[in-house]
Amino acid sequence: MASLPLKHLTLTINRNRYHLYEQGAGKPTLVLLHYFAGSGLSWQPMMAGLAAAHCFAPDLRGFGQSAAHATSYQLADYVSDLEELVASLKLARFTLVGHSMGGKIALAYAAQQPPGLERLVLVAPSPPSPEPIPDGERARLLTTHGQREAAEQTLAKIIAQSLPTTSQAQAVADNLRSDPAAWRTWLQQGSREDIAASVGTISIPTLVVSGDEDETIPRLLIEREVMPHLSNGRLVRVAGSSHLLPLEAPIALGNLISTFLA
Repeated sequence: MASLPLKHLTLTINRNRYHLYEQGAGKPTLVLLHYFAGSGLSWQPMMAGLAAAHCFAPDLRGFGQSAAHATSYQLADYVSDLEELVASLKLARFTLVGHSMGGKIALAYAAQQPPGLERLVLVAPSPPSPEPIPDGERARLLTTHGQREAAEQTLAKIIAQSLPTTSQAQAVADNLRSDPAAWRTWLQQGSREDIAASVGTISIPTLVVSGDEDETIPRLLIEREVMPHLSNGRLVRVAGSSHLLPLEAPIALGNLISTFLA
């Protein structure tokens, strides 16, 4: 089935320019939060298989086309942006999908028990506890941001199989165009922030998806640091995939989400 065309929307969220992609007009409604160094376009291959749904995929502040040079990129800012985005779009009932960094934002948002949030999908989520990024890798990411060779190296570290040429080019381009302040803030603060106590226990139905070759957010880390916060959660592994599931395994991921929402 051919995918529907993507619509491009621009909103003012918390006094910042926010860009997002919209596809479809049916049910259910999904809000898709991308990974660190990504953009809303990282969901495009998966959305192609969700033509019956109504999908919104924002570029989070400091990434893609959204809010470059904003004054703050704290985790709380992203949660506040999500609150205002949901209100601006007048979403009465929706499912929130968060990948990696987007997963931590989704957990912080869901912990507030917002009205209208029916289900949660976490894809290789950064945990509510500090993410254990090795010191050497954190330093490499901080000192090489903006360098194409480093962006290509980062991409190679988080995939287990080759990406289509267009997806590979998009992932590298997203990395390179991310705002330097947003990049530094996540690595130095957001990824290290411990929100486990405030997340507590989330009771809405939750699907957690992990690539079985993911060394960035491995399954054991998810089992230890994420699943205890989900009283109605289920963890599913995708064979032959690593961390970049929306680009590595878009069909498998889309099928898992479709089945979960059916």
